[in-house]
Amino acid sequence: MEEAKHIEAGEAQQIEAGEAKHIQAREAQQGIEAGESSRSSRKVITFEPKLVINKGISVLGFVLRLFAVFGTIGSALAMGTTNESVVSLSQLVLLKAKYSDLPTLMFFVVANAIAGGYLVLSLPVCIFHIFSTKAKTSRIILLVIDTVMLALVSSGASAATATVYLAHEGNTTANWPPICQQFDKFCERISGSLIGSFGALILLMLIVINSAISLSRH
Repeated sequence: MEEAKHIEAGEAQQIEAGEAKHIQAREAQQGIEAGESSRSSRKVITFEPKLVINKGISVLGFVLRLFAVFGTIGSALAMGTTNESVVSLSQLVLLKAKYSDLPTLMFFVVANAIAGGYLVLSLPVCIFHIFSTKAKTSRIILLVIDTVMLALVSSGASAATATVYLAHEGNTTANWPPICQQFDKFCERISGSLIGSFGALILLMLIVINSAISLSRH
């Protein structure tokens, strides 16, 4: 009888030890799962400052391009629709002034129209850069074309500036009288176009700088 009781007590101790090990293993598993969940939650909460800055630079580039679109296309439309007709009382003839009469103003319209069209096409690429900050090849392509557009708009605005100056002031040495005394609305329109183009030119400079900074951070 004593031996049977001794055996039963040993079996009970073994069962209790097995249950204790099972409880310890379950607690350890729960601890591991809790650690993994806490690590995953930390991954969701934390963010990379470099990634946030890169996205901010891409958003700024998109905004600059959007404003530059209005500047270039607006200047091209304003200049391309400029014309005025006046009657000369002294000569009794109808005088007309059109932008197409001056090659420099025609070049101004073409240059701004090309730059505006390119900027419109580049907007979807900029949106792609906002969500994909690791894109590099497309950034290089945009930087190269941005530089070309900057030179194109600059040359068009510079050429038109000389013509607009002659229209306002004339040139006594070459015996060219100013025409803005007669075509005042025409001159106001082409002067406003120049202001918009030079504003777009400044934005294009900022776009090139923005693109270079964004590319240097990759």
